[in-house]
Amino acid sequence: MPWVKPYSKSAISRTARMTRNVREVSVRRERDASFSIKPAPAARLISMARKVTAIASLSTEHSSQEVYQQNASRSKLRSQVKSFRSRSGLWFWWSLWISLILLGLVLAHWQWQRADEKTQLLAQQAAAEHLTNPTDLPENLSRLTLTGQYLADQTLWLDNRIYQGQVGVAVLTPLQTDTGHWWLIQRGFIPTAVDRRIEPVVETPAGDVQLSGIWQRLETGYWVLGDNLEGNRLQSLDLSPWSHLPGEVFQGVVHQTEGAGHTVSWWQPSQMPPERHIAYAVQWLSLALMALIVAVAGQRKLWGRSAQQEAR
Repeated sequence: MPWVKPYSKSAISRTARMTRNVREVSVRRERDASFSIKPAPAARLISMARKVTAIASLSTEHSSQEVYQQNASRSKLRSQVKSFRSRSGLWFWWSLWISLILLGLVLAHWQWQRADEKTQLLAQQAAAEHLTNPTDLPENLSRLTLTGQYLADQTLWLDNRIYQGQVGVAVLTPLQTDTGHWWLIQRGFIPTAVDRRIEPVVETPAGDVQLSGIWQRLETGYWVLGDNLEGNRLQSLDLSPWSHLPGEVFQGVVHQTEGAGHTVSWWQPSQMPPERHIAYAVQWLSLALMALIVAVAGQRKLWGRSAQQEAR
């Protein structure tokens, strides 16, 4: 048996130390290896990819829904605004034209009424009786024959009359009759000077006179700008300036057509014939019909334009 040299203590100690170092290095490597990133299996990678895809799909779908809802809200708001504008424009359009149509109908009706009044007035004038010194209130437009005395100092002028292009006044003189009544006589027209400070001049017969004329009842409540009586001039027919005269008086005036003290007849019971009023009524009706046609045609055009804009 060969001889084996026995190990010394120092050699054994070195061997044990080396073994311990190797073991520590191995343990340290195993520990570091446990903390290192290991490659993921294929199934895990596929699962993670699917999850990421699902999350992206949900996010995309949610974003699409939000965009769709926003677009729908904006479209609805635009539609409401257009509808409101359309209704407002339609209301204004019809309000304007209906007002014009109603105005035309009202004025046409008024002209028809005036034509009827003039027709009745002419018929009343044709059927009026001829009275001599009546003591009762005559019918309107009756023909009268009166006898009495002019009150020349009570003469006034009905101002701003025009006859055949001339400016002048109508002579107003009370007539006192033997029955105790007095009548206001509109004796006719006389021209006047441009200067209003120059007083008109007219001759008035003295003593008993006889005259004829047309009786016109006067309605109270005439509207006059300023005072009705300015000096010796009246702006409208009114009996109040002669209210101090004694005796009874009927509310009206006799428009003299012949007899003593007569000047120039200018007054007519009807200044405009009924036929002209009827012509005016037809014109107003035509204008109302034309306004209706324009309103309907304009509405169709506006609605067609708005429909094209909405389609865009």
